[in-house]
Amino acid sequence: MDITIYTDGASRGNPGPGGYGVVLMAGPHRKEISEGFALTTNNRMELLAVIVGLEALKFSGSNVTIYSDSQYVVNSVEKGWVFSWVKKGFKGKKNSDLWKRFLEIYSRHNVKFVWIKGHNDTKENERCDRLAVAAALDKKNLKDDVGFLESQNEDEDLFNAINA
Repeated sequence: MDITIYTDGASRGNPGPGGYGVVLMAGPHRKEISEGFALTTNNRMELLAVIVGLEALKFSGSNVTIYSDSQYVVNSVEKGWVFSWVKKGFKGKKNSDLWKRFLEIYSRHNVKFVWIKGHNDTKENERCDRLAVAAALDKKNLKDDVGFLESQNEDEDLFNAINA
């Protein structure tokens, strides 16, 4: 069965509170997923939406088309950038924790990405946007984006070492 996934990420400030939204469709089945984080970036939420969508699939080897308005995510995969980052150990690349997680789940399926223009009345993309924004604004249920916080600490440690 062919699976269609729409994804979107949002952050209120960059970094700031953020969230992602996912709509999965396969035949008559439909599932929506969203989650919010206290401090993160838009690119992390765009990528996390794709990861969560793929991780929600029950069977390996699925034919999956992912629609995303994130050129960061789509180009990184479709133009092969992420595969060269692997060879370089992700040196100097942001979001390496998520890219590694992505590659693990990506390899289990036959995935094709399609870039779509955001806020262009694409029904499912608009739904993902609403899910992502609502999750980012849900102050009671925001989680910590541990990968983002750890990378901020590493940046601070490097800054302090250079300026010691």
